[in-house]
Amino acid sequence: MSGPLLMTFNAGSSSVKIGLFSMDGDRVERIAHALIDFRHRPLTFHLVEGKAVFDVELKADGADHLVDVMTETLDWISQHYDLSELSCVGHRVVHGGDEFDGPVLIDDDSLARIDALSILAPLHQPQALRLIRAMRQIRPELVQAASFDTVFHRTNPELIRRFALPRELHDRGIKRYGFHGLSYKFIATELRRQFPEAAAGRVIAAHLGSGASLCAMLDGKSQDTSMGFSTLDGVPMATRCGALDPGVILHLLQQEHRPVSEVEDMLYHQSGLKGVSGGISADCRELQRSDDPRAKEALDLFTLRIAGEIGRLSMSIGGLDAVVFTAGIGEHDAMIRASVAAHLGWMGLEVSDEANQQNAACISIAGSRVKAFIIPTNEERVIADEAFGLFTQAG
Repeated sequence: MSGPLLMTFNAGSSSVKIGLFSMDGDRVERIAHALIDFRHRPLTFHLVEGKAVFDVELKADGADHLVDVMTETLDWISQHYDLSELSCVGHRVVHGGDEFDGPVLIDDDSLARIDALSILAPLHQPQALRLIRAMRQIRPELVQAASFDTVFHRTNPELIRRFALPRELHDRGIKRYGFHGLSYKFIATELRRQFPEAAAGRVIAAHLGSGASLCAMLDGKSQDTSMGFSTLDGVPMATRCGALDPGVILHLLQQEHRPVSEVEDMLYHQSGLKGVSGGISADCRELQRSDDPRAKEALDLFTLRIAGEIGRLSMSIGGLDAVVFTAGIGEHDAMIRASVAAHLGWMGLEVSDEANQQNAACISIAGSRVKAFIIPTNEERVIADEAFGLFTQAG
């Protein structure tokens, strides 16, 4: 295959998702996508191109040797694609703080500014930084760009972003930022394409995956969101607690004398669906198959909190015209959607059982005052489009 290529990287805490795109004229088209999961041994590079699937065992030894992992990965890809044509790389970076209001080309200055924000996202930012630096070492000639999960929420009113804490803390960056912004940007664009009338109204998008958040939009712009300073906030998630009385944390630290590291692990990795179910599972599908009442309680709490957050966010946009479900659970779990909708009947949301079971694009009944849609998200596409835009501007 010839012609200029672009790659995207989405670095998680235990994996790297990779996209390979062709740059054709004024647009990019995905030709393959891949995953490296660092939790499993032997380390395997999994690539999908159309109907073709490749699983390649890597010799490199995990995330601690990222340069070796990426070198080996690129060497394998170069046997199937002409990576001499690789011109640009786009990265997902979780936190842009107040430093960045859009995607940015990566140079020494912007990299230092991204690094300085690691203090605001210590569990996520370092992973993206390590990958950026690895790619700079392996292919220093490449144009690299960063796309930020926080940028979409920069349109939130300042009052929404403020905590009721001393003002100097706000001035030092202790404020609500919001996350999953790349997903919400894609949803706003796709909703406008598929359902333009709904997109112009009061919309709440629910990004429900292992991480979960909601975003209230007016005319496609974020006005409020469930996540705040960190990715712990908002609704319960697979293993994260969601919104929590800070007094609980003080109690754990002061009265139970638990180490900070233990509390952090509990809030991020032992709570949410996993915690409430008593450790049965963090996966909605497994909980639905279980006859243990704790599994049902975990799911009931999950959907109750989602519905409650939709009610709160509706206040921020003066009502509600449409709900959009997206991400793994939002796109594929009819039971979760039905349960959320059942809590919102008083708001005028009525869902068709048949359409919901079929994962249809529109799942609300014809007469429902509030519409409900399912739109598969595509953060990778947003990263690619933003990187391509910056690459084109840079000439």
